Amino acid sequence: MTARITRDELRAAIDADAVTVVDALGGEYYARQHLPGAIPLVEADVDDRAGELLPDRDAPVVTYCSNPSCPNSGRVADRLTALGWTNVRKYAEGIEDWVGAGLPTESGAPGR
Repeated sequence: MTARITRDELRAAIDADAVTVVDALGGEYYARQHLPGAIPLVEADVDDRAGELLPDRDAPVVTYCSNPSCPNSGRVADRLTALGWTNVRKYAEGIEDWVGAGLPTESGAPGR
């Protein structure tokens, strides 16, 4: 089971540029709204894209999706761990909690 991170811990890590945030919703959900600096990576793409998107397997990574009932963040986090990433946590409360707290988000497709 993947360790969790609180909203306050995640906000501090984002502000310090000390974490890579992974949006496990992807697609239109990501384009409409995502956490600052987040990269989209859905479960189906982890095996093929994780090495390219997250080259340092020891760097801090946090996954999130919409809310605690959404399984995507846990599935992506578990797959990353199974593939050898060593510092993966999930923000189980997700973007709904983040937005509900009035914290900033970004929108648009990822840069290439």
